[in-house]
Amino acid sequence: MLLDVIQGVEAGGFILIQDTVSCTGRGILKCFINAALKRGEDVHVLGFESPETEVCAGVDSSCVQKLHFHKGFPDPLGWTCRSSFTVDRFTSQHITQLIKDTEHAKASILVVDSLSLVLRHHDPVVICQTLQELRKGGVIKTIIGLLHSDLHQQGVVGIVCHLASTVISVAPASNERHALAKTTRRTKSGKVMQEEEYFNVSEDATLSVQAKPHQPGQVQKEANVSEADPTSNLTFNLHLSEEERKAKEKVALPFVFSQEKKSALLRPTPGSGRIMYEPDANDDFDEEDPDDDLDV
Repeated sequence: MLLDVIQGVEAGGFILIQDTVSCTGRGILKCFINAALKRGEDVHVLGFESPETEVCAGVDSSCVQKLHFHKGFPDPLGWTCRSSFTVDRFTSQHITQLIKDTEHAKASILVVDSLSLVLRHHDPVVICQTLQELRKGGVIKTIIGLLHSDLHQQGVVGIVCHLASTVISVAPASNERHALAKTTRRTKSGKVMQEEEYFNVSEDATLSVQAKPHQPGQVQKEANVSEADPTSNLTFNLHLSEEERKAKEKVALPFVFSQEKKSALLRPTPGSGRIMYEPDANDDFDEEDPDDDLDV
């Protein structure tokens, strides 16, 4: 699933790469950039944590002209005026105008490296609103963000993950040559797909993926659970013998009428269904004027 997400970035999506200090997700981020450039798409990088030389390292040199790096490193807060893009300009208006000012501007891919630095200096709710506005603005095709989850409270990480259409969480694996990626993808229909895979990023920013094998112990455990009979230790019997079943079928239910009772209820009797009325002396009925007793 990870390779499919990288090779075919869906329009209007927000892809979140979630890493920790024990395992970096910057390699997968570079694979996204390289794959998008090879597809001929324009990529705008808001580089707050890494210099341009590090982001471009390993990227296909024939497509590097479509990579637009907006310098936020090494002065992301604008204290020394050495950066062309600072954290306080992370708004939908500034970013949209930044992309529109690019020559031959079209729907582009926005890469935020990283969202952690932005979230440390802005209200998380405001950042989520900005991301949502950028997704619906039409100028940006896809947003790809890197988030260091161990730098934030779980509530902040949760709301950002809830906003994303795809979340890729990386973690170290027992094999030093690989790392583990857990991909959670939510489709437009609301279906959620999840898969764990081992991955490795080469020097030319290409990704190799290997499916995580199932643990034999877990499969055996699930089989044992499915074979267990929950009625084996009951003090009463839930099953009927053949004789008990036949005796049960012969018992007449109280709400079911027998044929004899139906016939008795439906059989007509003399005088049934007639209403007899005998007028008394107080009745004043005039056949010529039936409404004479009414005060009209």
